[in-house]
Amino acid sequence: MTIDRLIGILAVLLREEQVTAGALAERFEVSVRTIQRDVDRLCRAGIPLRTARGSGGGISIMEGYGLDRTVLTEADRGAILAGLRSLDSVSGSGYYRQLMEKLPQGLVRAGDDCVAIDLASWYGPVLAPRLAQLKDACVRRLVVRFTYCAPGGDSCRTVEPHMLLFRWSSWYLHGWCRERGDWRLFKLNRMLEVAVLEEGFAPRPAPSPITPAERVYPDRLRAVIRFSPEARWRLVEDYGANSFTREADGSLLFRRGFPGKAELLGWVLTFGDQAEILEPAELRDEMAAFAKKIWEKYDR
Repeated sequence: MTIDRLIGILAVLLREEQVTAGALAERFEVSVRTIQRDVDRLCRAGIPLRTARGSGGGISIMEGYGLDRTVLTEADRGAILAGLRSLDSVSGSGYYRQLMEKLPQGLVRAGDDCVAIDLASWYGPVLAPRLAQLKDACVRRLVVRFTYCAPGGDSCRTVEPHMLLFRWSSWYLHGWCRERGDWRLFKLNRMLEVAVLEEGFAPRPAPSPITPAERVYPDRLRAVIRFSPEARWRLVEDYGANSFTREADGSLLFRRGFPGKAELLGWVLTFGDQAEILEPAELRDEMAAFAKKIWEKYDR
């Protein structure tokens, strides 16, 4: 078919700097005249081909068309390279840097290093081998077993690993938990004594682990909190510049929902004396009792 031949000709030209019409005709078992018509069709389709007559001549793609060969825009290319560099920040192997070195000449250009993503963490020495171990289990479809640390205590989990996910500044394993009979996200930093079993499993249809944050951490508690002006940078960093209003006395009034009491109190405590819960009233009492217990520990 003509379209198959056109794609084939283009593939040859992308691999080879220059090729003669006769060589293309022989490869695709058509006449030289047919190849000339195909070249004309490709030119009309926007592919910048050039032909040179005489000894040493042939058909080639015009110089400078290297980026279009990959069907990538400049932004696409930059995003891919930034992503590859970010994986090296946690692998510790330099594998992805070596991969970039294998990319076609012209794909990596000056200016492509203007974005850097560092996925490393304080748990780097443990995280890199753990990622490699679990990635291998995902690819080979081998069951993993580990002890999982959670607020409710430690538990032994046997999981069919599906994929690794970086979200909320942490790495997670998405997999089918046999103990719970459902899909779960496991934070890698909480996984202890990880073992890959010599037990395979058949892949299951998996739901997307990328769910909106409000579904994972729904607002169950609304709070109104007053902050001192010194806490402004934290509010901007945590929730954005529009997350509060400035009062006449200079204080900052913050209104937001939280998943629960523990999350709210834990966050407010990180501000020390720069935060005061105004609503709900019952949490004011709990915070006062909590602060009293802290004071008693140090009043000795």
